[in-house]
Amino acid sequence: MIAISGQPADLHGVTRCRDLPAVWAPVRGTSCHDAGMAYPKKLLADDETIVYELRPHWRALIAPILWFLVTIGVGVFLLAKLSGSDSSMAPAGRWIVGIIMVLALVILVLRPFIYWYSTQYVFTDHRIIVRTGVVARKGRDMPLSRVNDVSFSHSFVERFVNCGTLQVESAGTQGQLIIQSVPNVEQIQRDIYRLHDEDDMRRRNQYEQQPGTPPAPQPGE
Repeated sequence: MIAISGQPADLHGVTRCRDLPAVWAPVRGTSCHDAGMAYPKKLLADDETIVYELRPHWRALIAPILWFLVTIGVGVFLLAKLSGSDSSMAPAGRWIVGIIMVLALVILVLRPFIYWYSTQYVFTDHRIIVRTGVVARKGRDMPLSRVNDVSFSHSFVERFVNCGTLQVESAGTQGQLIIQSVPNVEQIQRDIYRLHDEDDMRRRNQYEQQPGTPPAPQPGE
């Protein structure tokens, strides 16, 4: 993935939100948030900056789209058959087919789409944030300071469409954080390690700037 003429390399489904030292840093003056999914700034710390803001990869919508096409196709075919029938059961049959179509569209199409749209993966320079749901909202945060290990996995299909599952091991009691359908998962994994190092440096500098605090020992001392 290469940035050309200072422009950020494309990450499907990713909104980058701060100037970074890497070649894919965003152009100054661009918006930090996708208006449809922006994480509220009031929930961030004063010195906290969003680096990545994502939804699950678009491949999560493939199954709902297929179910939509199948449901509409089969439903219209059955309704057409029943409309041309002289049977006394045809009106009731049309109602039954219509109800089944609505239920199938709600369960197999609308529900997965709402879950995809309402799911947020937010990576800041302090923590990893996962939010899901609209009415019944669920969330989990993992401070970068507690991250022990970051790994990823993807199937053949996921590798082809450039996404995968991110597994973050924590030193806390919550243990492992698993984030599925992450766009460009390999890049995200590398940047979590970099953000972890930057966060460690930031906290060390804050500690050393406290009055009366001896300097932190350097590696090898």
